[in-house]
Amino acid sequence: MSIRTILVSQPKPVSENSPYFELAKKYNLTIDFRPFIQVEGAKAKEVRKQRVNFEDYSAVIFTSKVAVDHFFRIAEEIRYEIPDSLKYFCISEAIALYLQKYVVYRKRKIFFGKQNIVHLADVMKKHKNEKFLLPCTDILRNRIPETLSKYNFDFEKVILYRTVAADLSDLSDVKYDMLVFYSPGGIESLFKNFPHFKQNNTFIAAFGATTAKAVQDKNLRVDLHAPQPNAPSMVGGIELFIKSLSAKSA
Repeated sequence: MSIRTILVSQPKPVSENSPYFELAKKYNLTIDFRPFIQVEGAKAKEVRKQRVNFEDYSAVIFTSKVAVDHFFRIAEEIRYEIPDSLKYFCISEAIALYLQKYVVYRKRKIFFGKQNIVHLADVMKKHKNEKFLLPCTDILRNRIPETLSKYNFDFEKVILYRTVAADLSDLSDVKYDMLVFYSPGGIESLFKNFPHFKQNNTFIAAFGATTAKAVQDKNLRVDLHAPQPNAPSMVGGIELFIKSLSAKSA
């Protein structure tokens, strides 16, 4: 078998230099992009029902740019005046820099890790006396609160947005040579939109352990699991997979 068509369950990259576009050109592929999930912000009254008083916290933890957006949105809606003294702990430098959309970066106490919660926890250890607020989604990965609890940080979750299945009714079918998923939510959306989906000869690529498990939980076959030691990105993994198929057919 060969791969000619791929559906990536994410928005189409904005940059023309996306490695996906380079991959398509290199191997003469048709790669379509379509987000299988979408984010809905929680309403102010829903946040108030969680009985979390934002003023009680001296620091906030951001694990995504989406969390940043909804934190500042809700702060405005509930009329919470964010103090200049509030400390920001971001899981990556990219998210820290994203804060410039809302605050004057050089005038705020902003700290960041190296892409995962364990590295960020190392940074937070120097601020053990802070009371942390964790804005998050309704499907927050267990690893994040478990890591914070492991190091005895004083923190509280507040759900500011939720991940829901996107409406894919305009897609006549999902008959591609390969489907690429980046989250368990994408798998749930697949079956919500196409409850009778059969994998048959379609290859499925899953990024991350939780996504791969979600695929298997639906009795589907994981053909490509990224990242890999020799291919840390999904695009790199797909390229290796294509090469392996070519080698088998040679």
